[in-house]
Amino acid sequence: MVTNPQRRTALVDAAIDVLARDGARGLTFRAVDVEAGVPKGTASNYFANRDDLLNQAAARIHVRAAIDVAEGTESDPAALLTQFMRLLLHRISDDRSGWLALLELRLEATRRPQLRQKLTTTLRDNLDANIQGRGEGGLPGDDLTTVLLYYAMTGLILEHLTLPDVLRDTDLDRLVADFVHRSLPRD
Repeated sequence: MVTNPQRRTALVDAAIDVLARDGARGLTFRAVDVEAGVPKGTASNYFANRDDLLNQAAARIHVRAAIDVAEGTESDPAALLTQFMRLLLHRISDDRSGWLALLELRLEATRRPQLRQKLTTTLRDNLDANIQGRGEGGLPGDDLTTVLLYYAMTGLILEHLTLPDVLRDTDLDRLVADFVHRSLPRD
């Protein structure tokens, strides 16, 4: 396999765009080459097979959406947690193709056991990292709070990116703040 990290990343990003636009069935090496604007055959030099490309796309989506703790500016722990949830919503909204590609990968994983295993591991690791990060970061709540927020945000993002008119009269930042407030255990 060819090892030019920047080109590999560009190809994986192109694969994410193809997944979001054309679905898993439209993801071919040729489609990735065209999307990335590289010569025909380039993607096949970087990925062992289509499954390898799918797995790398799944991992890359989470890198693109990651929030760095240094982005938090609030001093109050509950306000900081709310800020992180809002940052996540906006980061994913700004990278709509990444989230739509993840939905395509989830659907494809129902038909491909190897992808299902890889995606399950990636998403489980992401949830575990969120649980650990909340605890280490001194954010309020407990592990259940993190799980509740994780799935509330997942549902909100799904609705917002696929059928945005359902929530057209909803202040999403306010809704996120309500998620946080209502999920925190009462003293």
